[in-house]
Amino acid sequence: MTAAPGPPAFPRAPSGTSRLRRVAVPAGVLAAVVGAFGYVATVDPNEPGHYPVCPMLRFAGIYCPGCGGLRSAHAFAHGDLAAAFGANALAVVGYGLFAVLWTVWLVREARGRPLRVALRPVHWWAIGAVLLIFTVVRNLPFGSALAP
Repeated sequence: MTAAPGPPAFPRAPSGTSRLRRVAVPAGVLAAVVGAFGYVATVDPNEPGHYPVCPMLRFAGIYCPGCGGLRSAHAFAHGDLAAAFGANALAVVGYGLFAVLWTVWLVREARGRPLRVALRPVHWWAIGAVLLIFTVVRNLPFGSALAP
């Protein structure tokens, strides 16, 4: 992830606006994420019937990269990092990446500089490779520790 010229990655308030107005969009995104985590924290995904079953697991019997993500978010919201990692380690890494990216976005907006995220094709291929490797390993016997 590099800062590069081009259009901003997120909507930006017009120049000359107040700092409070510039940070409104990042604050709104954080409010939505906190609301989603709050919902998952109160409606336990470990109890059947609250959320749909993963179609990949249901029809193919294979854990996809997202399997265990809701259980991971539930455990993370309750402060149980060990259970969160056990349910979906990749999701916990994603929570950390989101927190870093969101913080950088908020600070840059507060200073009046837009956040530009330029992901080249090689970055997308790398993300796809990580997801594929994670999926394959968690479905093999030696990678069962990564299975939810």
